[in-house]
This record gives sequence, C-alpha cells and structure tokens, in this order.
Amino acid sequence: MNDTGVLARPALPRLYAHGAAIPAVGFGTTDLKGDAGREIVATALRLGHRHIDTARKYGTEVEVGDGIRASGVPREEIFLTTKVSHENLRAADFARSVEGSLKDLRVDYVDLLLVHWPNPQIPLAETMQALATAKRRGLTRHIGVANFTTALLAEAVRLCPEPLAVNEVEFHPYLDQRKLHAACRRHGMVLIGYCPFMRGGDILDDPVIGEIAAARSRTPAQIILRWITQNEGVAPIPKSTRPERLRENLAIFDFTLTDEEFERIGALRAKNRRRANPPHAPVWDTP
Repeated sequence: MNDTGVLARPALPRLYAHGAAIPAVGFGTTDLKGDAGREIVATALRLGHRHIDTARKYGTEVEVGDGIRASGVPREEIFLTTKVSHENLRAADFARSVEGSLKDLRVDYVDLLLVHWPNPQIPLAETMQALATAKRRGLTRHIGVANFTTALLAEAVRLCPEPLAVNEVEFHPYLDQRKLHAACRRHGMVLIGYCPFMRGGDILDDPVIGEIAAARSRTPAQIILRWITQNEGVAPIPKSTRPERLRENLAIFDFTLTDEEFERIGALRAKNRRRANPPHAPVWDTP
C-alpha cells in the first residue's frame, strides 16, 4: 500500500481497439448515489479497479468524480467511460450532454464516450458526426456505442468519421451474443459486457456454474467473470457495493477454465434470457 492508501497490485490485463487500452474488468456505477456511492467508487479504485463505467442517464457522474478524487489514484491511471442518452443524440443536445458530463465528473476528458442506446428518430449520421466531433475536440480519447445490434453496428462504423473502439451490451452465459461478438471482432472492436450477473437474476445459483465453482474453490461470480474474459475481446463491468466482492471480481486471472468447462458454461446460452430490454431498445439479433 502506498502513502495514499492505494493497494499495490499487478496491472490488470488490457484489451486493445483502435488505440484504446481497456482494463479487462470494469466497475459499473448504476445507482451509486450520495456518500455511499462516492465511497464505493473510491474503494474500488483503491482495491485495484481502473476501468470505471458511468453514464449521464445513471445520475452518478458527480459521485464518480468525487470518488476518483478521493481514491488517491492518479487520473491518468483510470479508464473512465460515460455515455450520452438516446434522447440527446441531435448534434446540439449531444454536445451539451458531453459538456455536462465533464462538468459533473470534474474532468477535462473521458477515456471513452459512448452513445448509450440507438434512437431511430434521429439520423444516425448526425449522431456519429457529433460523437466524432467530441473526440476531435479532445473531450474524449476514444468513442463507441452501446446496445447496437449487428446491423446498427455496421451502419455506425460506416457513418462515423472516427474509429469506434467499443460496443457495450448485455453479456452473460444466459444470453446468446455470439453474432454480436463476432461482429465486434470483425470491426476490430472490444465488446464491453454489462449485467454479467443479470442484476438480480438467478445465474449465480445455476448448478453448472456452482459445480465448476466448487471444483475450482472459487465463487460463482468469479467463474462467470472468468468465462466472460476468456471470450476473446470481451471485458465485463460488474458492480458491487461490498469490498470483498470487489477484490474477488479482480482475482480471476490466476486460473483458466478448461475447454470443457468453458463449453459447459457456454451451453447455458440456450436459456437466451435478457435483463435489459427497455421500450426504446432496438430489435435484437436472433440467435
């Protein structure tokens, strides 16, 4: 531990896409409000997390910014993501959203700026130009999208004047995302996976995952995160408010699932269950 209270830990593996170096496990910040939210962000960073994911829609940017400053971790060591909501994808609204995010986070730039959800009511060309403009202005180092299907992703890549590094989507063993994963790889993009534990779903109690966890003397969460990270080019962003879980979520790179274990977990995709499916969601890819 150094004199700021930050634990000395080996650097996390990183995933690379169009110049972005993305820590292989992130930390999600939905619902982390108030003093408790600030403290858990700071704690996550002190314990070794370096990839912090927020969004304008979450309403947690103030807490995330405060947590970053309280952590003692230098800003340049942190990979910080925020997102522009689907209501704000017109050029002028987009610019105001980004500037508001930087103000609330109290940073000069983010490392990754994403379009949070597609919006068919707003021309994608206008949105992609606004996204590229934010990068060219130095407000973000890298750009990408979230919740884009394979068809929308191809169109975004075609229309955007700057390279897209990321598509952030729901990703866990109960959801078949092989088509989208393959599309991200074709475009040279990282897939960032949210809801790795389905946010209150029963995936952590799955008997297959539990059997493998017991045999490995690991938690079910660690088995799920290791399975996700063994999918090439995929980085999960779990969330927890418990320090012991934050430590466990990072302690997954000292073992490797066997091919048999990996395939057994992968077979759970047959359940094809999705957690995040709001009214403004696109028509998802079918398995």
